[in-house]
Amino acid sequence: MGIVTPDTGTPEASRPGVVRARPTRRLTTGLVFAGVSAAAFSLSGVFASGLLDTGWSPGAMVLVRVAIAALVVLPLGILSLRGDWRPVRRNLGLIAVYGAVSVAGCQFAYFSAVQYMPVGPALLIEYTAPAAVVLWFWVRHGQRPTLATIAGTLLAAVGLVLVLDLVSGAPGATAMNPVGVAWALVAMLGVSTYFVINANVDTGLPPLALAAGGLTTASLALGLLGATGIMPLTYSTASPVYAGTEVPWWLPVIGLGIVTAALAYVAGIAAGRLLGPRLSSFVGLFEVVSAIAFAWLLLGELPRTIQLVGGVLILAGVVAVQAGEKRVGNG
Repeated sequence: MGIVTPDTGTPEASRPGVVRARPTRRLTTGLVFAGVSAAAFSLSGVFASGLLDTGWSPGAMVLVRVAIAALVVLPLGILSLRGDWRPVRRNLGLIAVYGAVSVAGCQFAYFSAVQYMPVGPALLIEYTAPAAVVLWFWVRHGQRPTLATIAGTLLAAVGLVLVLDLVSGAPGATAMNPVGVAWALVAMLGVSTYFVINANVDTGLPPLALAAGGLTTASLALGLLGATGIMPLTYSTASPVYAGTEVPWWLPVIGLGIVTAALAYVAGIAAGRLLGPRLSSFVGLFEVVSAIAFAWLLLGELPRTIQLVGGVLILAGVVAVQAGEKRVGNG
């Protein structure tokens, strides 16, 4: 049955050139949101590097980042409900899982992993999440991936290896501590859960409400970890340095909260609703590419040629996955 257009009442299916207009706009809008989310998330490493150099602990940065984001998004989330709290009551468990696993648990697990292994391999394991999402929908829902999706997964995986520069023979690049691997796998499950829950349109929760609930829950969970001493909390008011310039300590802290958390999570949820979990998870790989670009601009860390090649392969993988998603949708 064709969709009736609001202006003429003519079924869209019978109008040449109009059938794919809405799906195309939906895809474009979703890709924009996904790109914004990936870019915003990627800035967290740049902001964090300066604060780490002044004495901040990773746990303190994560807690402050998530807490600021919760304070920013919570009022907007409440407004988005328009006085109807029934979706929140129906999805209290989902909100708790989102906050505890996808936000707090993922970040705590990642920082725990890098205490035992280099950052590159830890990120590689964490960002196998897109493949895990594809596997989940195949096993759980019987949605078998197309050849294009499989090819895109392989291209993106190779690209990620190159972007993380794991083949250059850098010292320690292959050190794989089992404890670190275990924590990195937990982080990967957190990222996978993030993409799956983001794309769930059946909850009735507006994106702002889901983000607000998840960030608030994560703040409470991280605060508990800090209060019990499981997650060390240290901070400094010394001025961090970016691109050779000292800035007030509170500036990157606010950036962490508003840009790399509040904006990133809200845009990520919107992208998941528009693109679905599989495609949005692959587009999310651009967070790694964007992080290298921002490190170049703000920290003077020039990317290697092999990393640029990896970025191109990730892009090719995303295009292939999108082709596979179209075939699934048309099937």
